Amino acid sequence: MTLQEIPNIEFNSKKAYNSGIDILTIESLANRKDSIEDHHPEKAHQVTFNMIVYYTSGESQQLVDFVWYPVKQNTIIHLSKGQINAFQFTEGLTGYILLFTEEFLKKQINSLPKNEIIRLFNAHLFSPSIQVPEDSNVLQYFQLFYEEYSTIKEDYNQNSIYASLHAIIFSKLEGLKQDQTFYLKSTEKVTTFLNFKSLLEVHFNKSRNADFYAKKLNITYKHLNEICKATLDVTAKQFIDAFVILEAKRLLINSEIKSTELAYHLGFEEPTNFIKYFKKHTEFTPNTFKKNYI
Repeated sequence: MTLQEIPNIEFNSKKAYNSGIDILTIESLANRKDSIEDHHPEKAHQVTFNMIVYYTSGESQQLVDFVWYPVKQNTIIHLSKGQINAFQFTEGLTGYILLFTEEFLKKQINSLPKNEIIRLFNAHLFSPSIQVPEDSNVLQYFQLFYEEYSTIKEDYNQNSIYASLHAIIFSKLEGLKQDQTFYLKSTEKVTTFLNFKSLLEVHFNKSRNADFYAKKLNITYKHLNEICKATLDVTAKQFIDAFVILEAKRLLINSEIKSTELAYHLGFEEPTNFIKYFKKHTEFTPNTFKKNYI
């Protein structure tokens, strides 16, 4: 792998009639980790699909967007399209990896309550880690999905079964996530926050000023801060900075872009300003960060 390139992993199913969903075991991936041609699963890579990992035994950690999360029996890690991932395979580590494309998820949206999408696949709102209680039956549905996927006859009807099991798993996980995110009571505040995030995704390279986004939302700067505090316990400016830094990190390790080019791309007038900004929030220069992660 060259210094400037991190693998961008595409969804690739061996099923002839697959509609965008797949499942495999953690141990099968660990067994073939050194023979995979396009990437090594224990090194940082970016996923172009959604992923739910259920750990059934063992202890280890998993990288999600440059943070290592501890995992053990009954830990679930979920990632959205575009996030950075890496596994750490240890002896006795087992479980399931459920993969599905953005297109598959969009088809499922009509059968899933909106809150499920928000809770499970909004990286800025929630931790990617869930600890499943001992009395939960979520694992049974992962096992059933794996059995169906491994043994079912290759025909078009299999997709209806996959969609139904996916909806059940998703709903089960949303219930667990709801229990672990008790502070999000106000739907109105969450909706406004998500609108703020959507604006930031479009305009982050034009403005890092919280007042700019408050005006676009037709609310005051104070109100936007209150919403961010209630939702994530950070100020609007802190959220903007975290968003820009994460975007910078992803671009740094997933392209040949130089720090100077990246500075202009992110809306900085001078490259030196970007380097100072990046170091203030990460304690690394962009180049040092890139070397460390690749």
